[in-house]
Amino acid sequence: MVRELRARYVVVRDRDGVDTLIPNENIITSEVVNWSYADRNIRLKVPVQISFRDNPRAAMALMEAAARSHPRVEREPSPASRVMGFAENGIDLELRFWIRDPEDGVNNVRSDIFLAIWDAFEAAGVTIPYPQRDVHFQGSAGPVRAPEQQA
Repeated sequence: MVRELRARYVVVRDRDGVDTLIPNENIITSEVVNWSYADRNIRLKVPVQISFRDNPRAAMALMEAAARSHPRVEREPSPASRVMGFAENGIDLELRFWIRDPEDGVNNVRSDIFLAIWDAFEAAGVTIPYPQRDVHFQGSAGPVRAPEQQA
């Protein structure tokens, strides 16, 4: 929020209550993002990764339902999800949805959506993967046995 306009700088207060002095030259020569200048609606994106064993279409439907259930998410355009790629540990998905009141907070909505997705995935058995490595030993020594198997 702009707090003061001065001859040489502008004072902007962020959501954490921190004032930042921005030289007027920076405002003239740099890109300025204003979420409420022409339209208060903004699109948020929530990245999620699922296991390769899970159905991405089913996961995307759960993600969209999680967004639709939040009171601050706009009905139109409706929430949408996309497959963004195949990563090392799973399938990268992205949920996109619109809110009309960014002044009431953005990360709080994003956090609520993450939690709703977590709950929906857990109920449906969709797995959020974590890094795993398969180690293969090569050589003529034969298989390695666990200590309890050696006795």
